[in-house]
Amino acid sequence: MYQGKRGTAGIVIYESAEESPASQSLVVQGELRHALERDELVLHYQPKIALDTGRPCGVEALVRWQHPERGLLAPGEFVPAVEHSGLIEPLTAWVLGRALEDRDRWLAAGVGWPVSVNVSARNLESPDFTALVTALLADSGTAPDELCLEVTETSLAADAAVAARTIGELTDHGVELSIDDFGMGYSCLSQLRSLPVGEIKLDRTFVSGLDRRAEDRSIARSIIELGHGLGCTVTAEGVETAGAADWLRAAGCDSAQGYHYARPAPWPELLDQFGDRAVAIASETTTT
Repeated sequence: MYQGKRGTAGIVIYESAEESPASQSLVVQGELRHALERDELVLHYQPKIALDTGRPCGVEALVRWQHPERGLLAPGEFVPAVEHSGLIEPLTAWVLGRALEDRDRWLAAGVGWPVSVNVSARNLESPDFTALVTALLADSGTAPDELCLEVTETSLAADAAVAARTIGELTDHGVELSIDDFGMGYSCLSQLRSLPVGEIKLDRTFVSGLDRRAEDRSIARSIIELGHGLGCTVTAEGVETAGAADWLRAAGCDSAQGYHYARPAPWPELLDQFGDRAVAIASETTTT
């Protein structure tokens, strides 16, 4: 049915020799429902590095599935299958709850990293989403401005009015908002200027070509200037080389994340790698 709707012919005849993507999606959804019940999901975190100090200024939570047969699965292998199903809401609730629990643990170790969590268009369309976020924050004792929700430009385009209303409710409660994958062409600038967004994330598509293409450098510089003009900080995603990091720093980009700094990992591993630097900057902030 879905293949017929997407195609131009309008009619598709089932052939058993070809496994339908829709069938695969249903299998993933069924397995993930059990994974949530059996607590098979885990969170890895990737640090955001302030380019002026070289120190972490936050971490992004990235969900992984410890599949009993297929091993550790990245989100690209299961999130698309559930993004437009009823499972995306309990999945996001689990990620938010676990991220705030983990933050309590690294805070107890002396590190106050704010945490970012990705949310989908389906979450922004839910009338209960703001209540869910505020309840989880209250239960964990986390200050709202220590949580940043990352939404893609696609999420904003899905239902602009509903998304804007939900974003407004969340920011009224003090939650930070970030536009992820910025520059891929889905949002309009008139919509962006009216949203209370605190961060824009420069998409990795442009970052990966900084050392090879003048066009990518021009686009990256324009997005950095646009973000600052709108009062946002700008974070570059997918930074994999020292050359890219140096260029972004010189262009005025605020922070960066990518394999050049660290791969996503459980938070205790990041604490071992970056904890001393994070504690040092926290101490400097306290003394000043």
